[in-house]
Amino acid sequence: MKKLIKSSSQMQRFRSVNTIRYNHRSARTYVCIPFHYFHDNILKIVKRDDSKNDYFQLNVSGKIVDFSISYKHKKYFPVAFHQPDGFKSLIESIHNYLLDFFGDSVEFYWEAHNYKKPIPQLENLTALLHLRHGLTESDILDMTRFENFISSSPVLKCIDSDILNVPAPMSPESKFYQAEYIETWQPEPTLPAILRYFQGRQAFLKWWKCDTQNVIEFVNKWKSGEAFHKLEHLKIKNYENEFPQNEILDAIGAQHIDHAKKPPTHILPKIYFDIAFQKEAHTDPITSYTYVVRRTDNRVASVSIDGGIFSFGVWDKTEEEFLRIVE
Repeated sequence: MKKLIKSSSQMQRFRSVNTIRYNHRSARTYVCIPFHYFHDNILKIVKRDDSKNDYFQLNVSGKIVDFSISYKHKKYFPVAFHQPDGFKSLIESIHNYLLDFFGDSVEFYWEAHNYKKPIPQLENLTALLHLRHGLTESDILDMTRFENFISSSPVLKCIDSDILNVPAPMSPESKFYQAEYIETWQPEPTLPAILRYFQGRQAFLKWWKCDTQNVIEFVNKWKSGEAFHKLEHLKIKNYENEFPQNEILDAIGAQHIDHAKKPPTHILPKIYFDIAFQKEAHTDPITSYTYVVRRTDNRVASVSIDGGIFSFGVWDKTEEEFLRIVE
């Protein structure tokens, strides 16, 4: 099959591919290629329906797999089938085939949309979780199942979720807090307590209500070098009320740049960027006259408080180096 593909007119198209995604939902998984504004599905993976008999078989990395052809959205694409207990082995075979076909020229992502099955541990695979949970009062997060999903999956590159109806705190040691990027909407700042236990690099937290003390404790922990060693950028949006700017700046011992000068702007590439659906590939810029300094290495972080938005950007510079770039 590989020889057939490589000799076909589609080979030029495949040479332009740099990302492949496994888009996993409850009853199906799509293998797709992200393009601007859409994901182009190239394969669908579902459980075999024994009432159908229009299958043909192909050898995929040494495994004989049943296929059929589906027509949807004005295009044909193959469908691979697995037995009820054969999902894992089929995914492994398909992934090995794609690795062999593309080599290390592409990045592989697995995006889970629920926590029913752990994300498989596959070579060169980046794990993502896109979860919309608790939109009704009866939809309560199953903590045992969710923690099992997190602990059994690879460390997540990105968590993008609305986490409502969380019945209990997560363990401080949960791999949830190890995700490199977390974006959440949550009514209660401590469920989960990202601002207390986050170990990743970038976060965007949307809160229904604000706990000023949590913000103060976060900054002071960073300043002491006690936690948040990898942190690069943090943004909190509070929907219910504004952050008390003077109270927070006084409590964190913020330092100030002379208003006659122009402060530098903190901006970074996002840890994860989906070319299909995200418009901005960089973090929101932070241009602020206030900053704090970490005692352990003299590193600087810009601090901005604007109404209900708190922004925190860590510079790869000491205070002396930072002040040199102030115009």
